[in-house]
Amino acid sequence: VQLVESGGGLVQPGGSLRLSCAASGFTINMYHMSWYRQAPGKERELVATISTGGRITNYGDSVKGRFTISRNNAENTVYLHMNSLKPEDTAVYYCNARWVNRDYWGQGTQVTVSS
Repeated sequence: VQLVESGGGLVQPGGSLRLSCAASGFTINMYHMSWYRQAPGKERELVATISTGGRITNYGDSVKGRFTISRNNAENTVYLHMNSLKPEDTAVYYCNARWVNRDYWGQGTQVTVSS
């Protein structure tokens, strides 16, 4: 069982990135999928979550209107589209899959927003 995030990097303020989370060893169809982030010295916070069918999404207050979570169950992948990035978005972004008592995490991908 593995979640592998990709797409992070260095971007200027106001820029965009798309993060991907590819699952292997299980199918994400029944799993609620989420993105979390953790900045240095801060607790991990929820960024966005998406229901199994993709119809219901929820976002942290700090990213509402700028980030969009989506999923492609056929590709076993979840995405996080990030627009209008700010320096305070700098963090390690983690993918999470949760269903009943199963809770999987990826290793994280670094996003740095700086000029």
